[in-house]
Amino acid sequence: MTLNMSTPKVSLMAEVPEDLYNALQVYLDGNPAWSQHRVFCAALSLFLMQSNQGDSQRAAAKGRRDVNRIYLDALFDYTV
Repeated sequence: MTLNMSTPKVSLMAEVPEDLYNALQVYLDGNPAWSQHRVFCAALSLFLMQSNQGDSQRAAAKGRRDVNRIYLDALFDYTV
């Protein structure tokens, strides 16, 4: 997944269980089209989509669309 250069980004540092990290590395080794960045974008955006409580405010709706777009971009390796 290649993001537009103007897309704001932040760096995250997270501790995950070693077994989860090892499983991710095995997956990435067997699926060269995926990167750690792409997996985390897809996983985090899917979590946020599934956790949505149905807030109907306009700003929240735009936020949901942005999360949905990021999920689909990551899932289908869309290059901007």
